[in-house]
Amino acid sequence: MASPTSILSFLLLLLLLLLLADLTATVGSSTEVIKMYPRQDVVAEEPKCESWKFSIDVNNAGSWNSIPRPCIDFVKDYFNSGRYTADSRSAAAFSLTFARSVEVTEGDAWIFDVDETLLSNLQFYKDNEFGLKPYNDTSFIEWVKKGSAPALPASFAVYKWVKKLGLKIFILTGRDESLRAVTEQNLIAAGYSGWEELILRGPNDKGKNNMEYKSEKRGELVKKGYTIQGSSGDQWSDLMGFALAKRSFKLPNPMYYVS
Repeated sequence: MASPTSILSFLLLLLLLLLLADLTATVGSSTEVIKMYPRQDVVAEEPKCESWKFSIDVNNAGSWNSIPRPCIDFVKDYFNSGRYTADSRSAAAFSLTFARSVEVTEGDAWIFDVDETLLSNLQFYKDNEFGLKPYNDTSFIEWVKKGSAPALPASFAVYKWVKKLGLKIFILTGRDESLRAVTEQNLIAAGYSGWEELILRGPNDKGKNNMEYKSEKRGELVKKGYTIQGSSGDQWSDLMGFALAKRSFKLPNPMYYVS
């Protein structure tokens, strides 16, 4: 006759075998495995939005009209968290490294864009959902006419150094000639001074896209004998085309695109 200990051991072994059999059956069914780990309906958007921002930064995305709706909070956080400031400073650091390497001679020049380069219109875009709404020229001009845009600190530092190094400064903007007075006043109020020329769109520039217009204006400077050592802008169309600078530096701008 079996002892109580032997019976207990047999029952424990039988129970273990039954549990293993049940586990094997469960693992063998992919349906049951999925049920054990329910699919999450909410997927974090930040990795996708970071990839979207990378694509526009390197110009892979081409023309785009507004921030993808799932990425609006990502863009807000990009500006509010200090990452925008950090990226701007990084662009400025590379700009300064190059500027200091130039053996400046008469006629060496540096070109700066205005909006989101020398001046920041961040408050305007905060009031317009950081670019979620498509760009509206009328409301932007109303903002420009206030003349209250502050300097972008990173670009202000580059501007001061470029000026100190003796390069001729040209400010080349897509703003219309009718905005010359308020643009000059805003730049001076923000701390800028000593530029050679402020170039705005005139009557003959109507209908030209940004790249065509700015290429032509750079070409005119080259014909006058200037050597464009550096160029700073927030849009690829500020920097591409012809009569290019020896080095171009793009500042971050995930709010809008100008062709």
